[in-house]
Amino acid sequence: MKITALIPAYNEAARLGDTLAAVAKIELLDQIVVIDDGSTDATAAVAAQYPVDLIRLPRNQGKGQALNAGWRTHAADIYLLLDADLQASAYLAHQLLPPVIAGDVDMTIANFIGSQTSGGQMGFGIGKRLARWGIRQLTGHVINSPLSGQRAVRSQVLQSCGGFAPGFGVEVALTVQALRHGYRVAEVDLPMTHRATGRTLAGFCHRGRQVWSIIKVLYHSWRNS
Repeated sequence: MKITALIPAYNEAARLGDTLAAVAKIELLDQIVVIDDGSTDATAAVAAQYPVDLIRLPRNQGKGQALNAGWRTHAADIYLLLDADLQASAYLAHQLLPPVIAGDVDMTIANFIGSQTSGGQMGFGIGKRLARWGIRQLTGHVINSPLSGQRAVRSQVLQSCGGFAPGFGVEVALTVQALRHGYRVAEVDLPMTHRATGRTLAGFCHRGRQVWSIIKVLYHSWRNS
């Protein structure tokens, strides 16, 4: 059974090194793939210092397309999906793998508990509440962390779902499609941390794009129900 970590990264040079150092300690992994999504900083140079396969996209295409680039070129039985800004807490993701390896579930999702962010405050959670509500309406399932990008997922789930949706709605789309296909999804409580977008103009713009992407994913899912 081959297990591959997929880590999309866009301008994450400041945090990627710590993340990769932590991921490299996960003994269950056979391969780590970093997808540099058109970064303009030293993200690729940082990744090259670690035992990873590096994919460099010529321009920024978004998280979903970056994940597709890794999934389509690196075959595996199970994929561990991780954000690039987790730093030392990335090691905790090893706890997502055993339920999938054992065949108890088809996808696990990290449910962040405790201190979830570093470097500032988070936003108001509008996107999270919207995603949680939409998933419940479309599938009947309650997912506490619908936007969590930290997941372990079987290859056949991704094949059934047609890979990853583009844009910021990638996690919501994957959750809805997996549940609709009858796959078993479970959340795992983990005290992981990631960088906060903060209550700045840039942070609000980021969350605005995220909310709009979630709305589009939910609408598309509803239209195809």
